[in-house]
Amino acid sequence: MAEPEAKLVCRAVWKLFGHGAAGFLAARGPDAAITAEELNAAKLIAAVRDVSLEVREGECFVIMGLSGSGKSTLVRCMSRLIEPTAGEIVFNGENLLRATDARMIEIRRHHMGMVFQHFALLPHLSVLGNVAFPLEIQGVGRKLREERALKMIELVGLAGREGNFPRELSGGQQQRVGIARSLAVEPELWFLDEPFSALDPLIRREMQDEFLRLQSVLKKTIVFITHDFDEAIRLADRIAIMKDGIVVQTGTSEDLVLRPADAYVAEFTRNVVRAKVLQASSIMHRLPDAPPEGGWSAKIEAEAKIADIAGLVSQQPGPIAVVDAQGVTVGMLRRQDVINVMMGG
Repeated sequence: MAEPEAKLVCRAVWKLFGHGAAGFLAARGPDAAITAEELNAAKLIAAVRDVSLEVREGECFVIMGLSGSGKSTLVRCMSRLIEPTAGEIVFNGENLLRATDARMIEIRRHHMGMVFQHFALLPHLSVLGNVAFPLEIQGVGRKLREERALKMIELVGLAGREGNFPRELSGGQQQRVGIARSLAVEPELWFLDEPFSALDPLIRREMQDEFLRLQSVLKKTIVFITHDFDEAIRLADRIAIMKDGIVVQTGTSEDLVLRPADAYVAEFTRNVVRAKVLQASSIMHRLPDAPPEGGWSAKIEAEAKIADIAGLVSQQPGPIAVVDAQGVTVGMLRRQDVINVMMGG
């Protein structure tokens, strides 16, 4: 099956802070290997260094890294909330770095949604008013914007709370309002910058579940920032790991854990429980020449995580069929295969 088309493409994106940054890069050319020593000598700080990546239609693309790795700066460059120093950022085939300020305002208002760690709700507006606010900015009539806002409020599980003010809501409920507000404009591209990091663990898990439910319904193209690998594993289709402004490796969680590009990625993923990462397809056996005597004990999806199927598999006496998205049997598992992974093998 062909991969979805790229919705957002970054090509050789740089963000340098300091006087003369653009001239510094232009003088060295697009293919120059610029060292940290050269940047220090020029009194420049590199927040994003020569980043190239693609975000595909309908995928959740997670950007990870420690504090100061450049992940938030990169996402703000993608929407031109921060101006990149060099490179290309292409959204729906349009190079955003050539867009006028007026055009960028139009794109952000009508095609992009943004949710940040700090909810930034307007305290004097109700839940309904907060969610409808971006539509009011667009000039949408009151009846239509409130109808759409009420749909978003219901979608995030806050029906009946539309008359409440932010101070009357819990932290998790406030974050839901922020999510509903960003969805009200029906964005093609959805940016979320550590949206759950300020929440306590139980509410954070609940919000992750809510996010997965929303994505299963909406199929948005998402760029999601986190520093929590467990969160990334739950939410991401693909993950990019950043260090010192550089994207060190991009791939699925399996790629990063089983085939780290360097020692930094290996250390970054060292404590990840492999059962949370490995899929059934990664440990399945080839199909036998004939179906097992007595038939298959159960069927599981090839993309299912081992941790999620361990309970089911442990109860099966015989071999288990592994099926693809169309329900075709593509391999088989035995109970011991799953036990080996759960035991750290």
